[in-house]
This record gives sequence, structure tokens and C-alpha cells, in this order.
Amino acid sequence: MSYHFNEIEAKWQKYWADNHTFKAENNSDKPKYYVLDMFPYPSGAGLHVGHPLGYIASDIYARYKRHKGFNVLHPQGYDSFGLPAEQYAIQTGQHPAITTETNIKTYRRQLDQIGFSFDWSREVRTSNPEYYKWTQWIFIQLFESYYCKDSNMARPIAELISVFEAEGNTRINATCDDDVTAFTAEDWNGFSSEEQQDMLLKYRLTYLAETEVNWCPALGTVLANDEIVNGVSERGGYPVIRKKMTQWSMRISAYAERLLQGLETIDWTDSLKESQRNWIGKSVGASVTFNVNNHDAVIDVFTTRPDTIYGVSFMTLAPEHELVSKITTADQKAEVEAYIEATAKRSERDRMADVKTISGAFTGTYAEHPFTKEPIPIWIGDYVLAGYGTGAVMSVPCGDQRDYDFAKHFNIPIPNIFEGVDISEEAYSDKDNTIIANSDFLNGMNYKKATKRAIYELEQLGQGEGKTNYRLRDAVFSRQRYWGEPFPVYYVNGKPQMIALEHLPIVLPEVEKYLPTEEGEPPLGRADVWAWDTNTNTIVSNDLVTLSGVEGSHDNGIYPLELNTMPGWAGSSWYFFRYMEDAANRADVFATEDALKYWENVDLYIGGSEHATGHLLYSRFWVKFMHDRGFVGVDEPFKKLINQGMILGTSAFIYKMGYILDGNNKKKLPTVFVSNKVVEDRYDNHPNFQWEVMKKVLKDDASSDSELFDLYGLNGIATYTIHVDISLVNSSNDLDIDGFKNWRKLYKDAIFIGENGEVVVDNNDTFKVRREVEKMSKSKYNVVNPDAICEQYGADSLRLYEMFLGPLEQAKPWNTAGITGVHGFLKKLWKLYVDDNGIKVNDAEPSKDNLKTLHKTIKKVEDDIENFSFNTSVSTFMIAVNELTAQKCTSKAILEPLLVLISPYAPHIAEELWSKLGNDQSISTAPFPKFEEKHLVESSKNYPISFNGKMRFTLELPLDMSKDDIEKTVMAHEKTIAQLQGREPKKVIVVPGKIVNIVG
Repeated sequence: MSYHFNEIEAKWQKYWADNHTFKAENNSDKPKYYVLDMFPYPSGAGLHVGHPLGYIASDIYARYKRHKGFNVLHPQGYDSFGLPAEQYAIQTGQHPAITTETNIKTYRRQLDQIGFSFDWSREVRTSNPEYYKWTQWIFIQLFESYYCKDSNMARPIAELISVFEAEGNTRINATCDDDVTAFTAEDWNGFSSEEQQDMLLKYRLTYLAETEVNWCPALGTVLANDEIVNGVSERGGYPVIRKKMTQWSMRISAYAERLLQGLETIDWTDSLKESQRNWIGKSVGASVTFNVNNHDAVIDVFTTRPDTIYGVSFMTLAPEHELVSKITTADQKAEVEAYIEATAKRSERDRMADVKTISGAFTGTYAEHPFTKEPIPIWIGDYVLAGYGTGAVMSVPCGDQRDYDFAKHFNIPIPNIFEGVDISEEAYSDKDNTIIANSDFLNGMNYKKATKRAIYELEQLGQGEGKTNYRLRDAVFSRQRYWGEPFPVYYVNGKPQMIALEHLPIVLPEVEKYLPTEEGEPPLGRADVWAWDTNTNTIVSNDLVTLSGVEGSHDNGIYPLELNTMPGWAGSSWYFFRYMEDAANRADVFATEDALKYWENVDLYIGGSEHATGHLLYSRFWVKFMHDRGFVGVDEPFKKLINQGMILGTSAFIYKMGYILDGNNKKKLPTVFVSNKVVEDRYDNHPNFQWEVMKKVLKDDASSDSELFDLYGLNGIATYTIHVDISLVNSSNDLDIDGFKNWRKLYKDAIFIGENGEVVVDNNDTFKVRREVEKMSKSKYNVVNPDAICEQYGADSLRLYEMFLGPLEQAKPWNTAGITGVHGFLKKLWKLYVDDNGIKVNDAEPSKDNLKTLHKTIKKVEDDIENFSFNTSVSTFMIAVNELTAQKCTSKAILEPLLVLISPYAPHIAEELWSKLGNDQSISTAPFPKFEEKHLVESSKNYPISFNGKMRFTLELPLDMSKDDIEKTVMAHEKTIAQLQGREPKKVIVVPGKIVNIVG
């Protein structure tokens, strides 16, 4: 009987689906265990072999936990809102929902064929209205809440309103906008409805505000910082600029300290925790207020070094700071405005990362030093960010290198306030060894004493106080795109109003095109039916909207709906709770109280580290908020988190000639590609080989090189590389030239220089590519499709190979040739159970060696799984099968538990062999074998018996045999007698447990 893996895998995948084998129960006597993968965005390209790595690891652990007696929840779904589907809709006109549905079908087929033990009955799709109804509801709860600093938690906004009505806000200790002023109950009750709404927006946990955002014109939307890479959009690589827009924001900054403290309670890697700590960016110091000369204005700054206040020689504002336009003098206006325009083209990340470029502009205005009263020039510089702190810094060049470089560049004085320190070459930043000088009342003090005294004196002046600051900024929550969750918001006189739960979901409308409108409104501005009728609580035509402020119009109760949609992280910030509830019980709740209480939170979460400061931070924020309001019983979503490494692809590159032209070319230059060997050899031996190649290619009758190159207008030639689809390259790195030309029509007439340095004609020469290991990506044409691997080798081979490649958390290169090893192992495993006559396993008593092999395998595999060292388990299986094959083991007592050990890794073959052994239940229900130490305890020792130091034979003796008995037994042995031939030995050396040496 042969191992027909395709048939076996299809059989058991159907069995699992038909029998709901992996369906979790919400009320079980078993202990619970919740295993979750970061759910995928269903892209049009489908999965490549790098994607399943984390899914395979989590599936192994989920199956293992079932064997250990746990009620395991292991669901899957799709983060199905996203820019790619919308970009495709813009290009083709096809609705994103259709594209998304098509992509999901591909993903589901691919996931099923790899044999994952997902509970598909609980599938979640963030773009389904039944799901985003509850995303909208959570948004409303955030809107209806504020953050109380006294109780250190979110509270209902109604409580705040009651306090305002009774006593105003003078005793309120809550997180709010910086510009909130004190008011009495009488003031509050005298405010108009609109004024009250404006004030409450300054306290709400989600609010409207004009903020500096990352605007991507090509995508027509705002991007979060984590969606920008090297100054361009992560999706598409489009330019990003900074601009002010009225946006919904989330007051995540209120949770900064709790987000920091919560990291101490969860089992995450130190590197991931450190990423979040750095992003939150806690700093302890002081706020300082500087008065602006000749203006009714002040500049507030935060500094961690108030001890250096006498070293301030200039102020630096972010170019976007609101004061810049107000205080810039007429003489400096043109320079400042030009600088602001240039800065707007750079992302915040780019500005933060660029420490080499020094740029700035003087406003022409001065601030007053709080102690010396001396004038301090106010500059703007792009190294100061409007969204971090106050958007202004007091610049102390003697103590900060960036300030030092700025001052040197613009010839600004650098006063030295450090005793005995030379600052002629660089700033001095060693605060622990600082002694302050030239600073009046701070002279002679160290950092700690000077800091404390400076804060005290600032408080006496009313120009500062001690303060803790966080880098974490409120999260922009609006996107100017179509394919996202609609806000449950309509506007009355420009003030946002929430739509009640019973009228949710607010479903995306149909639009003619998916682009922003000609007036610059988001795509929802194209909807004809996108207004809220408060009379019927339905969506109606825009034509019926109340025209506020228009003479003769009246309020008919019909108002415009929000045109923005929610960001991609909205649906992913709570989806793990939705999985907890059976699909049948989801209509009226996001999850029932019983389900939330039973499952609590995710026990094991596996996904990429790139989400450290995006999804993982936002979901922690939402869960803490939901816990505050009593909606969930936990305040952290993920107990343990593992970041899987990346599977790298082996890309193929070819060298292309690049031309530097003088603009006078009389003939068109051909496209020329050069084989890898030619480039490498000629670089070593002839640096001008490009000219030699071109002379061969051009073949013009010219009397000299200069005449030839003048004919083509050539000033220079270089080579550069382009990616090639790896399917066009064989195992010897030869390029299929005809295939390449068909793939890239642009190059159908290209000339190829082969390995021998001549033009390739009719395959007279080979053309080699260069190979390089890098990220597996569709854009690099180096992806390997798991469909082909499953077809040729089977899903179990794929699963084992991905684990065998190396430690889960490390990056490792894919090599399809390597999969033959694990495929061969599965064939050998099959032969251990089956021969030409069928199943050969019987009830024979296991030998001591059989038991030893089994139990050392049990111990190693259990330890490996518990430590997520899946790669070494695969090696252990190979060793076990080799040993049992050599032992000619056929004992069911050994081979049946071996299948349970292997089943989390290779479930299809394990199920098939388990069934052939007479079991009528899925192997997934079988208990994990118990390790018994006694089978590994050695009771005997195979002693080497030596004569004059040369080993002649071995003899197995009990380990507890005494030294004298060992000697007697050895001396009486027939082989000893034969060796001695009647001679009496001089000495017998016995080392118990090691050797016996007979001398003489």
C-alpha cells in the first residue's frame, strides 16, 4: 500500500469539515485555551509559503492542547476592509465587496488545504455589516465617555454633565484638551446647546479636532504613522505630506501610563514590550512657560532638563505650531513660509530619523527668559514636531547635540553652564556627572538638586511646574476612503450626533466612483442617499437635508451623515471578543456575558512584529476602555504573544544596461541585458566592460569609439539590476529568455549577452541570473505558491518543512529542494505501519528499546511544544522513526502513541494511520501520551573489556553490580579465558559504570 498523500489529505479535510471536529464549546467542564492568529487581510495574490508559518505554529499548539484535555478555541477570519481592494475598485470600477469576496474564497481554499484545525463556525469578517455594527457601537461608547483621573478609568459622559450642571468644571480632574478654561455651574447652564457640545468634545474619548495629519494625495486619505515607510505610503509607495484637517481622534493618550504598566502583566518578548515603551515614550521633567516679547502670547515647553534652563539661547518651534504665523515678522515672513511649505512634504518619521540635515528659519521674534528676562530668539526647525509635547523646545545647545549643531550652523551663542566641561567640539549630555555653573541660584548643584530647585523657582514665578510627559499622541481615527466602517454619526449645525444602537449598522452606500469628489470630499460624498432622517431613523436622499442658515429653509429633521470612514485598525481592535460567541448568538450582542467570562482573553496570540505600535497598541487601548465601562472582564487582550519570523525568498535579478545620454543621439539605443558571470568577471578584470559590450551590440561601422558613441549620444553606461520572476529560472540559475520576453512585453526586442560574452542567438549560450535572499513578496517576483507544494508533496510535508526550517521567531530562507527530506520522512513513517499486504502493526509486546525510543520522544516533543521549539521536534520524529525501523518495531503499544505525538505536525497522515489501527474517532480526541521516566533509566551497562588497553569485546552487566562481582564475571567469561590462554593477569582495573581493563 503506497502513501497517496493527496487522497489522504482531501479525505480528512472533508471529514473534519463534515463532522465539525474542531468546533469549540462555550460551556465545557474542560479547562479553556484560546489560540489565535492575527487574522489576514485577503489580498488578491492569495497566500505564499511565508504566510502559513505562524498559522502552522499556532495549529500545532492548538492540536497539542486538545490532546492535553483542553477545550480549545482556535478560530479564523478576515481583516477584510483595506486599501488594496479600494485601489482595485478605483482602477476597475468593481465594488470592493466583490473583490474581497473573491479573495476570501481563494484564502479559504488555501487555508483548508493546509489542514488547519480552525473553528470556521465562528468566522469573522470586519467588512460584514453584522460585525461592524458593533465596531460602530464601540465608537459610540467612546464618544459617550471621558477619562477620570481620580478613578483612573473611563466613565460615562453623563456623569460629567451632571457635575457641570451642579458645580462647573473647577474640581474636575479629567483628561481633556489643553485649551479648556474654568467655568461655573452658572456658566455651563448659560451656555447654548452648541457651546455645551463643543465643551464636551474637549473631554470625550473620541472627538473632532483640527490636527496635523499625514495626507497621501495619491490614495486620497490620511495615513497613521505606522502606515508610512521612509516618507512614503506603505501601500503603493506614494508621497505623503503634512496638512491640517478636521478629523476624528481617539484619546489614547489618556491611557499612556496604564498601557505602560500593563506590559508588566503579560508574557510578551522583551523586544516587543520595549517597542511599545519607546512608542509611548514616558518622560519626567517640567513644563516651562516663556512669554513672547511684544505679543500677548506664551510658549509652553516640556523639558526633562529644567536644571539647564540658564543654558537656553534660543527657542525652536515646530513649523506647524499655531504661533508661527502670528509672531513671524514681516521681514521674515517669506523665508518662514517657504520653510513651512518644504517641511509639509516630509513625514514625521522622516524628520525624526534625519539627524544629519540641519535646517530652520528665524521668525524675527524673541521670547523672554523666565529668570534672566533676556530676549531669546524664536526659530522654527523641522526636528521639532507639532504633535510631540507642546510642539516647542527650549534649546540648550551646550547640553543637547541637535541643539548644538543647530546653533553652530546658524551662529547662535552657546553659553556653557557646566562646571569644568569643554564644549568647544560637542555638547555635554552626561547628566549624572553634571555640576551646574553660570546659573545663579543653581550654581554648584548636581542634576537632581538643580532640577528640584529649578522647578520650585518656576512654580514661584507661576511659569512652570513638575510634569510627566508621554510621546504617545492621540490617534487619528478618520480615513478619506470608501472601503471602511461608516461612522454612526450625523451632524446638526455642524455638531456630531450619535445614532442609537437599535438603528445600527449604518451600512456603506452605493457610489458611482470610489474617488474623492471634485470638491475634495471623501468618496462617500458621491453617495446620493446619505443623510439621516431623525423622524424615521433611516437613511434618505441628500436632497432632503436641512439647509442650515439658508433663508426660508426650516429644520425638517434630516441631516448629513459623516463622510469619512474608520481606519483599518478599528475592526481589528476587538475582533478576538467576537470569536468568543457562537455565530447563532451574535445578533443582539458583540458577545454574551457568559462567553466573555468563560474565554476571558487570548491565551496565545501569534503574528508579525510589524504590528507592535499599531494593532497591538490600539487593541490594548480598546480593551482597557471596554473593561473600564464594564463591557468585558479583562483589561489586556493577549496573555502570551509570539512574533513568528519571516520566511525569506530567493530572488532572481538580471543586469540591465543603463545609459547616460547627451541629448544629441541620432539613433535609438537597444535594451541590453548582461549575464551574471560577464558582469562579475569583467568588474574584476576590466572596469570598462560596458563599453566593450555595447560595441558588440551596436555593430555600427564607425571609425572610432568616440564616433560610435557620438552617433548614439552616449556619455556614459552603467549596469543595474531588475527582478525576474523566479518561475523563469531553473535550478542552474539559467534564465528562460523567451519566457522572460513573453512575461515582460516591454523587453520583447531586448538583446541578451550570454555567459561567453556574446549575443545570445537561438539559445547558443546560457544566460545566468544573480540570486539573493530577501523578503518574500509579490513585488519581488520571488513568491512560492503553497498550492504547488501541496500538490507535489502534500500539506503535511509543507507543515513539517516550515517548522523544520529553523526557530519560529527567526527569519529563514525558503528552498523548495529542501522539502524532499521531510517528504521522504513521511514515506518512511508510512512504511513503519504499512507494507504491501496492508497494516503490519500488531499486539506484540514492546521491547525495552521500543519503550526507550517512544518515551524519549514523548519527553522531547512535549518540551519542544511547550517551548515553541517546533523545529527540533521534527528532527526528533526522524530519529524516532529511524530507530523504530531499525528495531523492526510493530507493537501497537508503541506505534499508536507515536501517531498522537506526530499528529499536531502532520495531522492528515496521523489520522489515516490512526484509522487503519482500528480507531473510529478522530485522533484529535486522543490523550497525549504520558512520559514515564523509568523507560529511560539505564539498568545495565555495556562494558568495553580491554586487554592492555585494547578493547577486545563488550559485555552487558547490571549497573548496580559491585566492583568485585564485575571482576569475577569478566574473568569467568569464555572470551576472557580465550584471550589469556592460561596466563595470570598482573592486574584487573575496574571502573564501575565505565570500563574493565585487564593488564598483563
